[in-house]
Amino acid sequence: MCRFTFYLGRPIRLSSLITDPSHSVIRQSFMAQEREEPLNGDGFGVAWYAPEYSDEPAVFKSVTPAWSNRNLRDLARVVASHCILAHVRAATQQLEVSETNCHPFTYGPYAFMHNGDVGGFRQIRRSLLASLSAPIFESVHGTTDSEHLFALFCDEVRTRDGNGDGCQPMVDSLRATVDRIRKLARDQGCDEPCYLNAVVTNGESAAAIRVTTGRPEHADTLYINEGMKYVCEGGVCHMLAPDDGHGAIIISSEPLSEEPGWDPIPVNSLVRISKDRTVRVEPFE
Repeated sequence: MCRFTFYLGRPIRLSSLITDPSHSVIRQSFMAQEREEPLNGDGFGVAWYAPEYSDEPAVFKSVTPAWSNRNLRDLARVVASHCILAHVRAATQQLEVSETNCHPFTYGPYAFMHNGDVGGFRQIRRSLLASLSAPIFESVHGTTDSEHLFALFCDEVRTRDGNGDGCQPMVDSLRATVDRIRKLARDQGCDEPCYLNAVVTNGESAAAIRVTTGRPEHADTLYINEGMKYVCEGGVCHMLAPDDGHGAIIISSEPLSEEPGWDPIPVNSLVRISKDRTVRVEPFE
């Protein structure tokens, strides 16, 4: 299983998530605390938004372990963004380690990352691909269950994009994506459980899920920290009261620090984050 962190708030440097915190994304790549295997060394990726230049996110990926990639450290030191996705990978289901298989995945303005498994992926992959519209089918380049899950999302969101605020199409599309996965599994007679911790964003709003079709106690961990200003100074990161009335939202596989405020997202829940950074957690039926 992988580890990831999502941030939406005032602009911060990538290093504030990747290298500076006491339990940073890089530290989680070799010393994850909330999974049986602490190593997540099968590559990494980071996506960030620079709306003054493009509506589409920038992405940097590599198959090297995050802890030993000097380019990642240099990039994180000087690049800042208001919306960041960082992911360290532990390959599952014997899927190959390649740059195309590293998260986050992007399509148009959307960026997506996943931690978990699509149960029975090898059995449903062919029918999943056959169910995609032509442009989305052509966008799939890797072999991971995660990218195929994102392809289903893209297939759904392209029919809803522009309807309502930016958050609602993503919420509706995530729900429809899980429905399609479950139907494909039923059609193939597959009863392997799915573990779906995922975040998707368009750079302004976002949606996240912590969902499993298996036993709830086996669900992967996922936390949220909201309503505070996130500051890293001298290698120490704090959550402070926001000075503009709009705090940051962080969703992370594991807390980045020992400070209070990291609340577990309930199993089988969906989190919607609106453009004004209001957060709502609701059941995922």
